[in-house]
Order: sequence, then C-alpha cells, then structure tokens
Amino acid sequence: MRTIYQSFDGEDLYPSAEEKAANLLYFVVKNHSFSDGNKRIAAFLFVWFMDKNGCLYKPNGSRRLADNALVALTLLIAESKPEDKDVMVKLVVNLINQEN
Repeated sequence: MRTIYQSFDGEDLYPSAEEKAANLLYFVVKNHSFSDGNKRIAAFLFVWFMDKNGCLYKPNGSRRLADNALVALTLLIAESKPEDKDVMVKLVVNLINQEN
C-alpha cells in the first residue's frame, strides 16, 4: 500500500484518490502480491480504497464503476503487457473520475 503513497520532492506521485485507486488495482493484479486470488483481492482492495476515500459513489448515490466493468478492467489489466501500465491506469482513472 505504501507504493501508492510515494512522493518525490514533496509532491505525491499519484496525487488524486482515483490515481491511487487505479494504481493499487494495477499493482496488486500485476505484481502477484498473493499466492492465489490476485484479481479478486485487487478488485476488493480497489473498491475498499475508493470507499474509504469517499470516491466510490457519484453524488446521486450510484457507484462510479459497475461490478461488471470492474471485472472487465481487472481482467484487461491481468492480460495487458507491462509496457501498457500507463494506458491501463489512465483508462481506470478516466472511468472513475468525478466527471463521469
């Protein structure tokens, strides 16, 4: 979890909660942090992190990301190439940002 709170020269590397959440999802899926269940654990941590940071729900009370979309994103990340990390993270951030 420390990875998403890194800073350099006093600036957060991942400044928004959405960027932290997207990177958390990516890191847990791709880094195989657990011996089994990486995708399920990553999806749970993503939802938990967004809830704890007050960005899981839209102002109207609906979820920012539907369950089936989270499954699709998690599988997309799992199948992606490591060099596509920035694209995967930007995709997640764009789908969960407050303007959507």
